[in-house]
Amino acid sequence: MDSYAVFGHPIDHSLSPRIHALFAEETAQQIEYTRREPPLDGLAEAIAAFRAEGAHGANITVPFKEQAWALADQRSDRAERAGAVNTLIFGESVYADNTDGEGLINDLRNNLGVGLAGKRILLIGAGGAAGGVLMPLLDENPATLVIANRTPERAQTLTRAFADAGSIEGCGLDDLSGERFEVVINATSSGLEGDVPDLPASIVGDGATAFDMLYGAEPTPFLRWAEANGAYRTRDGLGMLVEQAAGAFELWRRIRPSTAPVIETLRNDTRP
Repeated sequence: MDSYAVFGHPIDHSLSPRIHALFAEETAQQIEYTRREPPLDGLAEAIAAFRAEGAHGANITVPFKEQAWALADQRSDRAERAGAVNTLIFGESVYADNTDGEGLINDLRNNLGVGLAGKRILLIGAGGAAGGVLMPLLDENPATLVIANRTPERAQTLTRAFADAGSIEGCGLDDLSGERFEVVINATSSGLEGDVPDLPASIVGDGATAFDMLYGAEPTPFLRWAEANGAYRTRDGLGMLVEQAAGAFELWRRIRPSTAPVIETLRNDTRP
């Protein structure tokens, strides 16, 4: 069987093997998909060893997305611009792509019914997860897209990199006081430690949609905070995870799996 894996640190919690097994069953593809957890400074060696085993491709998750970008011999336009990748295709060389933004947009628009055109959008965080979704968000023509980060310089660096693509601003978390947004997306990993970024309640207080790229059996700390402060609806990153995985699966296998039944299955799997 053709071999694939997801590389992350930590990785034991990853649902990617389950997702791709469901995709393979649905589309009658013969694949093997496993988890790999290299040391934080060992991604290059781990990818090289996996390729030497005859593997066909890999997914990349935190904290390796920017490192994987640097390992690629060729990149898609969206991966090149994002500076981070989540999908590798192995052949004579390593080709990299990023389906995170595609997954986010598909989940918001197709599964949640949230249009982004003309909306004020806040993206919290300025790491690889944020960079991977910026261009797809701007392609939806929001009224403005604000990147807010604990370290404002990183947000401003991203803003300059994407300034030609639409209305975009960068700031620190402290600069959000009194601001309101219609869609608020948390691209930080603070929830993994049970924390919430230091945010003013005003950003979700007018019935905003709050989206967290993290997921779990229980609502994330950010989503609990958003609901308590007036968000109209909340959504974790499970649907995005499935949608970005579908994009990767299509790149590898040249067939697009259905996502709705997989999302429903995983929701049932993770319900307490």
